[in-house]
Amino acid sequence: MNLNRRQVIQTSAAALTTAGTMQTVSASSVKDQAKPFGYCFNTSCVRGQQLSLDAQVDLVIKAGYEGIEPWIRDLQSFQDKGGSIKDLGKKLADNNVKVVSAIGFARWIVNDDQERAKGLETAKHDMGLLKEMGGVRIAAPPVGATDLEDFDLFAAAKRYYDLCEVGRNEGITPQLELWGFSKTLSRLGELAFVATEAGHPDACILPDIYHIYKGGSSFNGLKMLNGQHIHCFHVNDYPADPPRATIADKHRVHVGDGIAPVTQILQMVYKAGCRGMLSLELFNPDYWKQDPLKVATEGLAKVKAAVAKAFG
Repeated sequence: MNLNRRQVIQTSAAALTTAGTMQTVSASSVKDQAKPFGYCFNTSCVRGQQLSLDAQVDLVIKAGYEGIEPWIRDLQSFQDKGGSIKDLGKKLADNNVKVVSAIGFARWIVNDDQERAKGLETAKHDMGLLKEMGGVRIAAPPVGATDLEDFDLFAAAKRYYDLCEVGRNEGITPQLELWGFSKTLSRLGELAFVATEAGHPDACILPDIYHIYKGGSSFNGLKMLNGQHIHCFHVNDYPADPPRATIADKHRVHVGDGIAPVTQILQMVYKAGCRGMLSLELFNPDYWKQDPLKVATEGLAKVKAAVAKAFG
């Protein structure tokens, strides 16, 4: 049976709900507990400055983050130049910084069998690099299926299962990532459907404020998810202009500098059970012209301010 994108959007709200009943959590009860989330830095925020991986590590430590989300291409480049990824992992651990996730682009979801097999081998290789650094999760976006209409989501679920099996063997969990610009896995309902129908015990999702908006889903859909399976949440903000149809990655801004309902988003994912890391992910060329430490410290301060506003 094939289920196309339109059918999923129409039916997923009822079929893909949480694994349990969500509890109502008041702001006062959150204050009495440990802080709601951890704070992570996706190195895309300073990609334009072209920092080496060791410089990225130093930046994250100095800025005061609890986690880092590097890009696999930077791990590979650092290793190719003779650097020790393992030593960087130890440095992070010594400074109480976790390798929360990583960004890779293995083509695990494509229709072509041979290309997909190569994609799984790429994923295995990427996971090996990440594991050496001490990482435990990697993003799994729909690379290779972004331009395909009516993609078979049952097939996507089977392929995600296969990717999770590779991850289980390597000790790395692939997080099914939302890409709002894609024609596949651009909606929260599609993401939840594929993760659910994969039927793998390690299945989890990686949402993103900007991508939820870009893909056209309502943020209220976050209430339908089981937040215990959101280990990393990409946070950012977006302006009112350009509009949704033409807005792009480069328009993302610091949390609180745009129009996203950040307070409600954070409260919803918390109530849904998420206690993971908020990972700041930006691609704004204006930030790439700034001092990296300024970008990192300002970003952390604004994410913390948003959390304080939501649970203060």
